[in-house]
Formats: sequence, C-alpha cells, structure tokens
Amino acid sequence: MNAVAEWFDDSLLLKTDAVPVALNQTLQLVFVPFVFVVLFGIPLGVLLYVTAPGGLSPVRWVNSTLGVVVNVLRSLPFLVLVIALWPLGRLLVGSSLGTVAAMVPLTIGTVPFLARIVESSLREVDSGKIDAARVVGATRWQIITKTCLPESISSIIAGLTITIIALLGFSALAGVIGGGGLGDLAIRYGARSYDGPVLWTTVLLLIVLAQAFQFIGDYFARRTDHRARTGGGGAPETSLQQVAG
Repeated sequence: MNAVAEWFDDSLLLKTDAVPVALNQTLQLVFVPFVFVVLFGIPLGVLLYVTAPGGLSPVRWVNSTLGVVVNVLRSLPFLVLVIALWPLGRLLVGSSLGTVAAMVPLTIGTVPFLARIVESSLREVDSGKIDAARVVGATRWQIITKTCLPESISSIIAGLTITIIALLGFSALAGVIGGGGLGDLAIRYGARSYDGPVLWTTVLLLIVLAQAFQFIGDYFARRTDHRARTGGGGAPETSLQQVAG
C-alpha cells in the first residue's frame, strides 16, 4: 500500500488539473475537425464516385485530378503532414502552434480518408436500384440524394465511426505543434517523465473514448441498415416512391 501511495504522491495526476485539461483539448481536437471532415469529405467522396469511369457522370480528368490529390494526402504520414502544414495553419488561424492550429492538419489529413470511404460505400449500392431510379425518370441529383446515399447510409456511418476514431489517434500527435491533448500528456509526462499514473490514466481515457465512439457508431449503423430491415431483399418501396415523387 505504501508503494502505491508513493507512486501517486509523486504523480502530476493529483497535483494539477492536467488530465481534465488534456481531455478537454482532445475532445476539441476530435469533434471540431470532425465537423469539417464531414462537410468536405462526404461531398468529395460523392464527387469521386460520380465522376469515376462508369459513374453517373464520368469526367476522367476531374476524377483523375481529385484522385491524385486524395492519394497524395493519404500517403503522407500524419506527422509529416503536420509539419508541412505549419505555414497554412499560421495563414488560416493566425498561429502555427496551439490546439486551434492543430485542427488544420487534422482536418486536411482526414478529409481524403473519409472521401475514399464514402466513395467505396457508394460503389456498394446495387446497380439494379440505380437503374430502377432511372426508369422512373430520376435525375442524377435525385439518384444520388434519394437512392445512393440512403442505400449506403449504414456503410457511411460505419466509415464515420472509423474516421472519428482515426482522429482520436491522430490527436495524439497534436503535441508536435503544442496542440495538447491526452496523447501529448501521455508522451510528455507519462513516458518521458516516467509518470505512471498519468500514463495509464490517459491510456484508459483514450480506450474509453474509442469504445464509446465505436458503440455509438455501431448502434446507428445497425439502425440505418436497410438490409436488416428488409431481410436482405431489394430496396424498400419507399425509396423508389421518393425518387418518383
């Protein structure tokens, strides 16, 4: 018992509010970029799907250009991307350091990740359902909004779950530009200063957050899965009725 007491007595955990502050920073580093990732990533994924060869409106040069940009950003290790985007962070938020500045590379680095997930999800939509929508006179916009997206929503939600957990992992590197967060606290104090209580508390909090995100994502993915509600058959009748309307 004395050894355990001494272990905690020497820890930053009981002396400051470092852990609550770091938790708050992590939540900011996850949820604020996530909003922008959704706003830009989903439309980009739809555009990649629509302009692809065999898509609803194939435009080879647009698809190729976007594909190269997405692949380049996805191929860069996140730490390299953080350093490379220092000037852009200073331009957009007035500083290259801090929690807000860290949100810039977090957003830019994750948008292509989600875009590819959305593109893949849309490709899984049964071509027969798209043909059926065309038969009833649906426009490309109606096919996307009333057939493709609704039919792939479960898969997209699963992709959003993967994305937010990826952001949680990326946020650990925010300390490189002074962004703070649980990962930065675990590295600076838990590992480098050999502060065991801080290290294991941050690890536990990160695990709890990841599990919570996964549970919520899985719940909504199941609730929106058309296959589960229609017994694996075709698209619900209401889908075609909405398109026809």
